[in-house]
Amino acid sequence: MRCPKCASIEDKVIDSRISKEGNTIRRRRECLECGNRFSTIENFVRDNLIVIKRDERREPFDREKLSRAVHAACQKRPVDEEQLSMLIEDVTDAVEAQYDGEIPSRAIGDAVMQRLRRIDQVAYVRFASVYKEFRDVSEFMHEISNLEKPKPGPSPE
Repeated sequence: MRCPKCASIEDKVIDSRISKEGNTIRRRRECLECGNRFSTIENFVRDNLIVIKRDERREPFDREKLSRAVHAACQKRPVDEEQLSMLIEDVTDAVEAQYDGEIPSRAIGDAVMQRLRRIDQVAYVRFASVYKEFRDVSEFMHEISNLEKPKPGPSPE
């Protein structure tokens, strides 16, 4: 791993932690050249996942594209990087478990919206405005009014 401070490739791992789900490993490293400490996250490489777009086109699943969309929605919001990483990992795991190799883009968008709604409602509306292709203010207002209603869930017993 290249040091972000001095670009040396000589480092040692100080600490390793596996995520709760066991899908990622966070490693704390120290550069042997300059002593800088930095973190890296290792993910599984998911091969052969295909996203089916709304117009029926198919393209390879791109985790970075998903990450950019979520980060854009959360820009300048009080959402930390760890929450975003977990959201992206949760969405990827959920859709991969539900679909066998070919994932409708709608499923990815719905999964992101479901999780963003719990994390930050402004980020949720931002993401929804792009995902649902809002055309005017009334669509924003409708989505915001839906936020104020409690989400139906399992009934308490």
